[in-house]
Amino acid sequence: MDDRLPHIRPMTLADCDRVSEIRVRGWQHAYRGLMPQPYLDALSVTADAERRRARFGQGDGAVVNLVAELGGEVVGWAAHGPYRDDEVRTEDAELYAIYVDPAHFGGGIGRALLAESAGQCARYPRMLLWVLKENARARRFYERAGFRPDGAEEPFDVDGVPVPEMRYARGR
Repeated sequence: MDDRLPHIRPMTLADCDRVSEIRVRGWQHAYRGLMPQPYLDALSVTADAERRRARFGQGDGAVVNLVAELGGEVVGWAAHGPYRDDEVRTEDAELYAIYVDPAHFGGGIGRALLAESAGQCARYPRMLLWVLKENARARRFYERAGFRPDGAEEPFDVDGVPVPEMRYARGR
């Protein structure tokens, strides 16, 4: 296997700490200037990992967690499954999350995770995702992958600060 190309595989319990580190550091990096800094500074890798370990393996298996490895190190994470509309599943798929270790931006890891998630969701009519309206970098990433805003928006509030989200769709 080429160590320069990411290897995508299902997440294991042993990956929880690293995935939490990637998620928390990803929030702190991607949402700097978009969310209140005290909120971002207070995010805890330890607390996130504890929650992740406690939930690991629960549910009906509809939520799929993937990790990207590069040279044997986990450098990215994505989660997808059925789209939830007020916690009611629909016929569509949803990309719940995708994060890459900021030290590995631009190396194709996010594209590989998104491609694998989309491939696993090919049986669904559409794949949807939510992105912060002001997150221009993420929006460009999704648009390059063929996603487009579909007009749906969601108010989102972090410590009293509005950070609205918009929905993107690919398919149909």
